[in-house]
Amino acid sequence: MSSDQSTPPSSDTVTAAVLLIGDELLSGRTKDINLGYIAEYLTNIAIELREARFVPDVEDEIVAALNALRTRYDYVFTTGGIGPTHDDITADAVAKAFGKEIHHNPEAIALMKVRYEDGDLNEARMRMARTPVGAKLIPNEISAAPGFRVENVLVMAGVPKIMQSMLDVAGPTLRRGKPILSRSVRVESGEGTLAAPLAAIQDKYPDVALGSYPFSENGRFGSNVVLRSKDEDLLEAAHVKVKAMAEELAGTGQLKIKTWS
Repeated sequence: MSSDQSTPPSSDTVTAAVLLIGDELLSGRTKDINLGYIAEYLTNIAIELREARFVPDVEDEIVAALNALRTRYDYVFTTGGIGPTHDDITADAVAKAFGKEIHHNPEAIALMKVRYEDGDLNEARMRMARTPVGAKLIPNEISAAPGFRVENVLVMAGVPKIMQSMLDVAGPTLRRGKPILSRSVRVESGEGTLAAPLAAIQDKYPDVALGSYPFSENGRFGSNVVLRSKDEDLLEAAHVKVKAMAEELAGTGQLKIKTWS
């Protein structure tokens, strides 16, 4: 019914993209929450989300985006467009992108029959049993209609709870990379004070990603400096430098700091 649940072996870097499909997303009628959930989920299992795109319910645009993303990244996750209505065309687009026929998947029909009585399994609901030939199903514990996977493309529902259920099933089957470690330094100063010294540290540690993220609390401005790397020794060395830089600036009265791992 679904692919093997054992986790494939890891490598240093595994990448992914998310393709969010639907006119309602681009019009603002529906506010997307799937992207943030998927990003956090993938980060937690050491898959690096590198790109996200929104596309309308237009087959050629879905096909073009899929073909661009699936050749660039290890995985592509799509959300939306696999429901029972006329504008749910994701399954057709995925089949076209891979040059496959589309059919009523017997396994999907069996899953649907468990939930719906024969009289309720109408033509519209049967659309949710359509997949490209050879696709592996991603079970849906909430409403029965499954998602599916073709090669490195995982096709999931747009409804957040259903998408999350599918991701929980698919997640253990995915290849994972080396975890990215992080450290943070909170400074009560604007980014302008930090820009030059942070740039110097970044030049010295090119394999450590340095980011500065401003915040405002109780009328005061500050920055969270976040360091990320797969190399723990380099990360710790850069963390020491950032803390030392912040402490030096604090000594001049320019900022206050707080550090954590």
